[in-house]
Amino acid sequence: MLAKAVLNIMYRDFGTVLIFAILAIVLVYVPLLIQSLVAPSDKTPDKLDNYECGEEPEGSAWVQFNIRFYVIALIFLIFDVEVVFLFPWAMVFKDMGMVAFVEMGIFLLILIVGLAYVWKKGDLDWVKYNVKYGRGRYRQKASQKEGEAIGSI
Repeated sequence: MLAKAVLNIMYRDFGTVLIFAILAIVLVYVPLLIQSLVAPSDKTPDKLDNYECGEEPEGSAWVQFNIRFYVIALIFLIFDVEVVFLFPWAMVFKDMGMVAFVEMGIFLLILIVGLAYVWKKGDLDWVKYNVKYGRGRYRQKASQKEGEAIGSI
């Protein structure tokens, strides 16, 4: 009798999960079905073309961007997200007192060490002139000293 009651409770808990899973599937696929039924289906060349801010697209879509764009973006995101943690800390600072101050000091010290590391490594430089196996404008001339920019005045 006890085992049957435990089994019913277990099925009731899994039933809730099953209902939420079905609801999630319905909420994803019903709008897609409605959109496919209601949307106009005349496929003209203008509608099949890529949209680029009202301009005619030119060139290939497979343009390779320099990795520095992504590195700068990731560094920005890391520090931006970490700064968000300062706002809740400011709200509870008076309640927690010195403990909150020490914890935030350690947190900011870790951020400053990370910033110093990234800065020292040179990842914050937009254009790096001393690139290993560099080509084009990144190729270091033999007569040029280490760290001196190419084309600098």
